[in-house]
Amino acid sequence: MPSGSGSRRRRPRRAGPRLTVVLVSSSSSDEEGGEEEEEEEEESEGPRRRGGGGGEARVSATEGKAVVSGGEAEGPNLPSCPICMLAWTADGAHRVSCIPCGHVYGRYCLERWLLQCGKKKAPCPQCGKRYKENNIINLYVPEIAVPNNDLETQVLLLREKNESLEKQQAKLLEEIKEHKVLAQKRQIMLHQNVIYESTSKKQKMTELTSDGTPDAEPIASLTEDIDHRNLCSFVLQNEFLVDGARVMGIDASSQVILTSGRGPGVGAEHILTKISMFARQGMQKIDLPPDTKAIRDICILPRGHAVFASLGRKLSLFSMATNNVVLQYNLPNGMLLVFDIRQTSAPLHCMMGLSTHPVHTIRSAVDGSGSRKVFSASSIGPCIWDVDGGEDRPNLLSGMENQGVCISLACAPPSSDLLVASYRPKVELPDDSATPQAITPQSPAPTGSGKLGHHTLLRRAATTSFAKDQTCSGNVSDLRMSKSAIIPCGGNQHLFAYGDESLYGVRTWRLPSFQTYTDLRPHRQPILDLRFAESSTGERYLGCLSAEKLQVFTVR
Repeated sequence: MPSGSGSRRRRPRRAGPRLTVVLVSSSSSDEEGGEEEEEEEEESEGPRRRGGGGGEARVSATEGKAVVSGGEAEGPNLPSCPICMLAWTADGAHRVSCIPCGHVYGRYCLERWLLQCGKKKAPCPQCGKRYKENNIINLYVPEIAVPNNDLETQVLLLREKNESLEKQQAKLLEEIKEHKVLAQKRQIMLHQNVIYESTSKKQKMTELTSDGTPDAEPIASLTEDIDHRNLCSFVLQNEFLVDGARVMGIDASSQVILTSGRGPGVGAEHILTKISMFARQGMQKIDLPPDTKAIRDICILPRGHAVFASLGRKLSLFSMATNNVVLQYNLPNGMLLVFDIRQTSAPLHCMMGLSTHPVHTIRSAVDGSGSRKVFSASSIGPCIWDVDGGEDRPNLLSGMENQGVCISLACAPPSSDLLVASYRPKVELPDDSATPQAITPQSPAPTGSGKLGHHTLLRRAATTSFAKDQTCSGNVSDLRMSKSAIIPCGGNQHLFAYGDESLYGVRTWRLPSFQTYTDLRPHRQPILDLRFAESSTGERYLGCLSAEKLQVFTVR
């Protein structure tokens, strides 16, 4: 066909998607004669584009020209103008707008496209339908956003992670607060102990300087009480806050303490607590068999075992390695049973006591001849058992008849040549002839006072006999069977330690004179248990237990 500026060309049609590139310049004016021809062609091509036969056009606008490129259009992932690929806005020159065909663009790009086409009408870059300037409609939207499920998922995950971190932070802050409170309590207790010891020493100095004895004796006694060089000193090594503990046992070689008491909460079972003596966080709660009742005494045995006696007349063998009760025996009242922990069927010896009163203290000792003796105490008083001999019943120690209610017995290790028995007064029962109106219950002792009892020193006179020696008064519990201890010191000297009810702390006396030696740091509640233990390498410890805390002293 002939070609010319005014002739119409027919382009061959090709199957499939069609690529059309139109370059339009606002400065070109030499093709005015072909304007109608272009319009006609674009109008004829418009329906084909709308019918989907050709690829959608993409237009990019720059300063002075626009490029429309064919090909498969990709849906925008962001709220942006399909012409310039820039984000449109809710107002301003590039605000979001639409044309009659329904396609949405930035207003600036639509106006620019009309200007570049140089006509009153311009085709839609996507469908080819023509629009005029007055066909551009502003869309009023408060906010333009396209949902993104991945972003929403990330936001939710971050929110959950933030909440978890906030909980962890709150928990850590609470733990820090608890540690600070405990540290403050320990500091206050240490400060109170320093003040108390200073006041106690000043009082002793005043008493010693005001009595009528010669000058040499008070000075010597004062020196001994202040620096303790002639006897021993007590250094507080650790304190543990405990809740409801009642009894304890010390394994000096392993530096482990066992305490027992009811667990926290109403109706809780009795539990054991294993405590490392020199670790701040070394507490381990151990559940006991469900039928275990209140434990009254604990004794640490060699080779990683412990035995404890509980209400219900039960004796239990406990493994320190596995934290389990491995054996249990029934205990009749008032009898002495000798067991071999390797034998589980029956005790080796069974000996009848002097009464059916429960035995609250048992101590084993070897005398000078190598014979093993057992000392026990019940409410009637201290007794001695000849386990290796032929006697089947114990003997009440001489001079201990009708002394009151025996509540504690302390033995000097290892031979027990010295004993100290502690007593409280017997409760006088009303006379049968008294009228019911005259019978009144005994009023409890005031808090922090207890009852006025006494401590009696017994010295070994022969293999199986002891002689009564000095006696001193002391404030004892009117309800509990308290514990006491004899602490060996250098030069064959000994101290007697007891939890005094008037002090809520441990008081020590020199033996045999029962002269007050020193008062250890007080508690806020009465002393429930007191234990002295010595390791195989010579380390010596004194444990003091109340319902609120456990103190561990090194004895030097």
